[in-house]
Amino acid sequence: MPDLRMLESTETLYQVEDLQRLVWPGSETTVVPVHMLRAAVDHGGVVIGAYEGDLLIGFVFGFPGIEETSSGPRLMHVSHMAGIHPEYRDQGLGFALKRAQWQFVRNQGGERICWTYDPLLSRNANLNIAKLGAICNTNIPDYYGEMRDGLNAGLPSDRFRVDWWVNTARVEKRLSRTSRRRLDLAQYPSAEAKLINPVHEWIAAFPAPPADVTSIPNRQSGLLLVEIPADFQALRTANPPLALNWRIHSRQVFQACFARGYIVTDFVFEPGNPPRSFYILSHGDSTF
Repeated sequence: MPDLRMLESTETLYQVEDLQRLVWPGSETTVVPVHMLRAAVDHGGVVIGAYEGDLLIGFVFGFPGIEETSSGPRLMHVSHMAGIHPEYRDQGLGFALKRAQWQFVRNQGGERICWTYDPLLSRNANLNIAKLGAICNTNIPDYYGEMRDGLNAGLPSDRFRVDWWVNTARVEKRLSRTSRRRLDLAQYPSAEAKLINPVHEWIAAFPAPPADVTSIPNRQSGLLLVEIPADFQALRTANPPLALNWRIHSRQVFQACFARGYIVTDFVFEPGNPPRSFYILSHGDSTF
C-alpha cells in the first residue's frame, strides 16, 4: 500500500511538477506549475501524493470552485488533475488517491466533486464510474481546444464532466472495503438493456464505429449500452483517422442520450479476444 501524504511544501510540489512531465510528455502547456499548485493549496485546495519510499508515484490535485445554477451559486470541489507514474499503473493507486480526496472534501463540508476526463479511455471510465461511483450527463465537445501533449495531440479534446456526490449511499458503498458485485455483459439483456451502437466491423483488431446508430428511446425505457474501444490509446496510435471517427461518433451518441435524460451510471469491461468496453446509461441516478 502506498504512503499517502498531503503535499504543501514547495519541494514536494516540484516533485508533482516533474511527475506531470512523465505522465503527459511532450508539452509544457499541460503542466500545472509549482506556483499555481502552492497558491491553490494555501487557499482551500489540495494536492495528495502517493509515495514508494522517497519516490512520488502518483498525485491528485483539486481546488474549490463555484457553479452557477438556477437557484444561485453553488460551491463544489474541482478535481483538476490526477496522474500515476507509468510503472505503477493498474495497482489501485488512482482509487486510493481519489478516496483520500473524498475524505478531504468531506472534512471541508463539501458535497460534490466534479472533474473531466476523455470518455473514450476505458481505464479512466472504469475507475471514475464503476469503482468511484461518479455519474455523468454532460459531454463537452473540444473542451480544452487543441492539446499538444503526447497523450492528447491530434484529436478534439471532448470530455465528460462527472459529478461525484460524496455523501450519497451510492458513493459510500463504492468506497467501502466490501467489494461491489458487478454484472458482466451477458447479464444485461435480462434487464432489457438496449445496445445503441453495435459494432459490426473490425479493422486490424480495432472496432469501427457503426455508420448507423440505433434509435434512442425515451428516458422511461430502461438501460442503454454504449460501446467504446477497449484500448483507445492503442487505436489512436495505430489508426488516427479511425480514432477521429470514434471521437465524432461518440460525441453524437452521448449528446443524444443525455438530451433524452439518460445518465451514465456504470461501466463494464469484458476481457476476451477482442476485449469490449461498454458504458451503462439509465434514466435514474441510483444504479448501484
